[in-house]
Amino acid sequence: MTWSIVARDAATGAFGVAVSTCAFAVGWRVPYGGGRIGAIATQALVNPLYGVDGLRLLQEGRSAVEIVATLTAADEGRGHRQLHVIDREGRIAAHTGSACIDWCGAVHGPQVSVAGNMLAGPQVVEDTLKAYIAASALDFDERLLVALEAGEKAGGDKRGRQSCAIRIWAGEPVPSFDIRVDDHADPLAELRRLWRLAHQRAVPFDRALPSRARPAGLTDRAELDKFCEDYASAWNARHPQG
Repeated sequence: MTWSIVARDAATGAFGVAVSTCAFAVGWRVPYGGGRIGAIATQALVNPLYGVDGLRLLQEGRSAVEIVATLTAADEGRGHRQLHVIDREGRIAAHTGSACIDWCGAVHGPQVSVAGNMLAGPQVVEDTLKAYIAASALDFDERLLVALEAGEKAGGDKRGRQSCAIRIWAGEPVPSFDIRVDDHADPLAELRRLWRLAHQRAVPFDRALPSRARPAGLTDRAELDKFCEDYASAWNARHPQG
């Protein structure tokens, strides 16, 4: 009842998950990840422990293939699960259980995987992957959004649409970008609106917060306001509304 994309941005090393479904609050349970370690999407009849335990395995440096094998071997409900993982090296592995509902399956390319179940057909994941690969000139967050939009245009979730989300981890354990639509008649259109809104202040504000590389962050409020204003001005110049 979902399709998602997990990827590593070759330009920045960031990891991301983007997901859409005809169910409430898909961003709540599906996407997991961390800076410098990788990302996971657990879907179909979601097993959230795939996310929790998978992150631990990613932190240990295990490969995507090892992680998928370990998680599914320990789960008696594996036939009802769908899972795909990208590890710190950009390697991909996926599992689609035998009891997942058609259309279900996965495709992958260099440092990117797309998987889905209960879809209109294989063209959903295929077009999502093609759009992601073709959009290599875009920033990572927009590239993930464009990929989801292509999958929806190809038919998306065959039951309809309700929620979607994008989460990205740059160099930290916490997300560097995290937007979601929990309940909407046109969730991807709303996600695009929120994506634009996020870049007006939320994204630069997040970049000014404390991090491992800069423990104090930016604390002067006037300097912070100027930083956010300059960022938004430059971003809007690159992304004019058509």
